[in-house]
Amino acid sequence: MSGLCHTQCYSEELGGILPTPTLRGVKAVLDQRLVVITGKGGVGKTTVAAAMGLAAARAGKRTVICEVAEQERITQTFGRPPAGFRETEVAPRLHAFSINPEDAKEEWLRRQLRSGALTGLLGASHVYQYLTAAAPGLTEVVTIGKVWELAQLERRTSGASPYDLTIVDAPATGNGMALLRAPRTYSQIARVGPIGRHAGVIDAFLSDPASTAVVAVALPEEMPVNETIDLERRLSEELGRELTQVLVNGVLPGRLSAAEVKEIEAVDGAGSPPAREALTVALSAEARARHQRSQVARLRRRVGARVATLPFIVTPELELEGLEALSREIERKL
Repeated sequence: MSGLCHTQCYSEELGGILPTPTLRGVKAVLDQRLVVITGKGGVGKTTVAAAMGLAAARAGKRTVICEVAEQERITQTFGRPPAGFRETEVAPRLHAFSINPEDAKEEWLRRQLRSGALTGLLGASHVYQYLTAAAPGLTEVVTIGKVWELAQLERRTSGASPYDLTIVDAPATGNGMALLRAPRTYSQIARVGPIGRHAGVIDAFLSDPASTAVVAVALPEEMPVNETIDLERRLSEELGRELTQVLVNGVLPGRLSAAEVKEIEAVDGAGSPPAREALTVALSAEARARHQRSQVARLRRRVGARVATLPFIVTPELELEGLEALSREIERKL
């Protein structure tokens, strides 16, 4: 996964991932009913969502991580086969769920008609297929509607148990905003009838900072920082709500002081070739870390949301070990 950053870990097997130490400070975000995670593509949103899920489960919360557009990265990460449109436990107290918009439409239709036979008849209708395909934003409405259902203490899905926390690995910023905005648009268009009423209920839930947190993930680079700044502005202007938290992923440590940098620069080509190469690499790494720190500082100046950094930790893919390390960083930083 692009944007995954993390180092060595502390667990040798899945069963060791979820002890129950006390979490320090994550309650501002993770004590809400719903956490929506978005940000520029490639910044590590899925990684952060999975790590947050581990942190919440470790705190004793029954948690579900929800992916949209039929993505199933979470189940694969935990060594489970794709589950489809079904809630699947991937670790103690931690579940995964992937939303297929077509299944979400069928579930919504069945709930409205209260008849499986009528649902099958209408769902197979060419007219229905045409209308649902042509309706702008309907996919976003039924998708976020299913997210809303997962986050309710009284589930509408027959036999389903409630979750303490629902975490959504939302699409990248533009599509993520469309997902959050869709219920308000529909509630304004359909002012009467079940669609309009239900969309209004969902919009109120998403707009309430006491029930829903919106978390942006960024990298300490110019474009992701710019997109995060713009996301906060759009949330305020289009939805009248604040960005809850920014997590800057993949931040390199600064290992050299200014005096040490000057000393290395003063060497000016002296020493053996391996020594010169090592010094060049050290200066390059420090310059990159310094640039990252300047981008984090710019982000903190430009947004009102809390900004926390997550370290660069090298793993090639979304792996359990890297997730545990990141989840413990999230415990410390949020």
